[in-house]
Amino acid sequence: MNFTLYTPESAPKESKEMLEASQQAWGMIPNLHGIMAEAPNVLLGYKLLHDLFQETSFNNDELTVVWLTINVENQCLYCVPAHTYIAKSMQVDEAIIDALRNVKELPTHKLQVLHETTLALLRDNGKPDKSVLATFYEAGYKNQQLLEIVLGISQKIMSNYINHLAKTPVDKAFATFSWPER
Repeated sequence: MNFTLYTPESAPKESKEMLEASQQAWGMIPNLHGIMAEAPNVLLGYKLLHDLFQETSFNNDELTVVWLTINVENQCLYCVPAHTYIAKSMQVDEAIIDALRNVKELPTHKLQVLHETTLALLRDNGKPDKSVLATFYEAGYKNQQLLEIVLGISQKIMSNYINHLAKTPVDKAFATFSWPER
């Protein structure tokens, strides 16, 4: 399948303004956004989910745990470098980023529990074992955070699957953080 990397000049009219907003926010148009522009509602939905997930109760470390857990599990060769770049810009501890990218133990118990719960939700199609949930709640998380993980999964499923379909090339800004498929 051949997918087009749209620019504001070449995009469907409904996507032009969104691509211009991406240019302003990022200083570039991420290739994922350029691909998604083919279907304006997909780009709109993705951007909305991204913004909503960033406004959850999770701090930057926790956002990164959810994002990179999903990206690594789904082996997204575009999103792992992109979210590594984002994590660094959000000043997430390098030990957290390294653990997630290399499937190692996270530096704190609470982050490890968030990682394991995110994996369980992904792998078990939203039906994690009761022991996973008990550990999640014991770590101090609540139903709100459980639902917010589902929001993060929704966002990342869109981008991971689209990147698999389109074989989205990694942007130059993210290339330093390239990640090999496992």
